[in-house]
Amino acid sequence: MNEEEAPVPIVALTMVLATIVMMVVFFFFVAKKSKEEREKEIEETSATKPKPKQNQSQNGKQQANKTAKKPFTTKKKAHATYTHPWLLTTLKGHTSTILDMDFSQNGKYFITVAEDRSALIWSIKNFSHKEHRYIRAAIDVDHATRVRFSPDTKAFLVSLARKNILRVYRIGKKNDGSIGNFVAAFDFPQYNQADIRNIGVASNGRFIMVGYANTTILVVSIKGDILATIDTHQVTNSLALVSHCGRFIGSSGFTPDVKVWEVCFDKSLLFKEVSRAFELKGHSAGVKCFSFNMDSTRMASASKDGTWKLWDTDVQYKKQQDPYLLYTGTFHSNPSHIVMSPDSRTVVMSHGNKIVVFNTFSKKTEMVMENVHEGSVEGIRFDSNSKYFVSIGDRHVLIFNNITGYRAAIEELNDKLNQTNSNAVTERIKEQIQEANDALQEILPKSS
Repeated sequence: MNEEEAPVPIVALTMVLATIVMMVVFFFFVAKKSKEEREKEIEETSATKPKPKQNQSQNGKQQANKTAKKPFTTKKKAHATYTHPWLLTTLKGHTSTILDMDFSQNGKYFITVAEDRSALIWSIKNFSHKEHRYIRAAIDVDHATRVRFSPDTKAFLVSLARKNILRVYRIGKKNDGSIGNFVAAFDFPQYNQADIRNIGVASNGRFIMVGYANTTILVVSIKGDILATIDTHQVTNSLALVSHCGRFIGSSGFTPDVKVWEVCFDKSLLFKEVSRAFELKGHSAGVKCFSFNMDSTRMASASKDGTWKLWDTDVQYKKQQDPYLLYTGTFHSNPSHIVMSPDSRTVVMSHGNKIVVFNTFSKKTEMVMENVHEGSVEGIRFDSNSKYFVSIGDRHVLIFNNITGYRAAIEELNDKLNQTNSNAVTERIKEQIQEANDALQEILPKSS
């Protein structure tokens, strides 16, 4: 019995010693932590106190080292709001980068889409107001990369980033006739594995265009049936557009030309074919971007060769007549956008966050705008009346008065005035000049 009970005191003693050791270790670490916290408080308190002048340099270095070691991220400096005499207003509402925009054909609405999975519709008549209300449509589980209104403004079409397809949203109306709810009506099938680069809807509503990043352009019916497949043979497509008049499709890419096709329908308005119309030839490197005017009688193109060109496309292409080159200007070897106003009087180009405005009548650059957006310009567009041009970038939409358009109109009218011999025509031209001058002075007072 005594031999069996002997180990008990030893075990108890061992447990007591172990407990003491653990307590010593515990208090050691607690004391060390408290000491470090006190030292940290002293350092932080000292950092807020003014230092003697002779120690400013050394203390500045120590403070910089401490700041560099802290595991937090400093807040990004807010981008200052861009200001310019031509700027009418700035639209704000998106919470991430805006990717595309469009004006409705009836001249009433403006739509934007962004990476925040939303589409915002704005009233154009409120552009001149201080407050800009919008109606938001959610893009579920995805975000739109491109957007276009339907010709009747009863729907809008988007391309989805993840699914790489087209989706139609119907626009509902409230009892007072204003825009109401939005309903995702239907999705088009995925036609191609390449990313969708551009979309377009013909102004007559007869077809939809889908331009891909490879060399494919599809002409699709409003029901989603493929009417025609175009191989541009341009290595890669940089841009594909439907002309404002709804007759043509244009494309540019790696090659130094712009190709234009006519989408043909018969007398019964049934699709007939897509036929080659004409090409813009003259650049020595790939064409990054191009643009049509309202009736497709003028076009503009910008190339990696550092030039941009203005073209007369009012030609008899069915008789093999080629477009005429009207002007060649210098710009940048990596242009991002070139857009011609519907009335052909203004061309706006961009590179990075720089915008250049050109008068096509006087053949002069009228304005250069630097640092327009925090990031690059994502898109430029004119309204159908050539009254405004719009720039999107970061989370903001900048609405500019088309001052160059007014000036070009006055110059053009004065030129006509010098050439006419009719008193009636002279009086009418003088009235138009006065109207344009009045509108211009209302936007830009003499003091500006």
